[in-house]
Amino acid sequence: MSLTSGTSKPRLACEIATDRVLAGRLAEHGGHLEACAVRELAPGSVVPDLVENNLRQRSVVQAGIEAALSSVAGRSRDVIAIVPDAAVRVMLVDFDTLPSDTEEAVGVVRFRLKKSLPFDVEKAKVSYHTQKSNDGVRVVAAVALASVIEDYEAAFQQAGFEAGVVLPSMLAALGAADGQRPTLIVKVDAHTTSIAILNEHRLQLFRTLENTRGVTITGEQMAEEVYPSVVFFQDTYHLNIEHIYIAGLAESTSVAAALKAQTGAEVQELVASSQLGASAGGPVPRWRMAGVVGALVS
Repeated sequence: MSLTSGTSKPRLACEIATDRVLAGRLAEHGGHLEACAVRELAPGSVVPDLVENNLRQRSVVQAGIEAALSSVAGRSRDVIAIVPDAAVRVMLVDFDTLPSDTEEAVGVVRFRLKKSLPFDVEKAKVSYHTQKSNDGVRVVAAVALASVIEDYEAAFQQAGFEAGVVLPSMLAALGAADGQRPTLIVKVDAHTTSIAILNEHRLQLFRTLENTRGVTITGEQMAEEVYPSVVFFQDTYHLNIEHIYIAGLAESTSVAAALKAQTGAEVQELVASSQLGASAGGPVPRWRMAGVVGALVS
């Protein structure tokens, strides 16, 4: 599992959601997708969870991966795998300093995460990204039970692809956002509402909340869920949210209106039509493509 994919980032990305597999290929010159595909999954095929294996119908998921990716991959086999937010815990952890040796640093991060997880951190995969601050180092850590991630990786491998990078959906989606000014990103799926705040391209808040309403959540309900995070950011950093991105909702008008009324900020969909290139308006709705687009255009 990796928070970043380095300089040799794959041009393919594939997201496994609870109800479908979404895939895309980055255009040669970057900036937008040149192809995308979707395959529906039978209900119950994927059940996101931190401690139990998520792929309850492995053969169905494997077939979905193979079908979606084969239609866009060409000869490529390396892929960024995107998994549900409920399968990975993302945490922001502050340190005065962090060892320069990567292995030592991972050990320090593991120790800090130990009491915050519902499983043994020694059985987990841990990836982290550092953000310098005036007071020290802030670590963006992604941690998941190794067996959960390995199950996803195996499904890709059995479908004929290599998942060299694995990202939770919301972290992947952040690649599509412009986070120079104080920016709130809200992403909804069938089980969770994920909230992130970026400023000066740094992640300053990240929360994944249980969402019992799924994609039927109303604007007022969304604003109520988001409000505590907005207040925390304002009180902590003495800044106001200036821009809001929404992803994961087919009908975002009421949510946009409620969030604008609450914050006064400009609100728009996270994925722009231009980022889907020739695929815009095609069979894959852009409100579902935040993870794939963000992973590729970042």
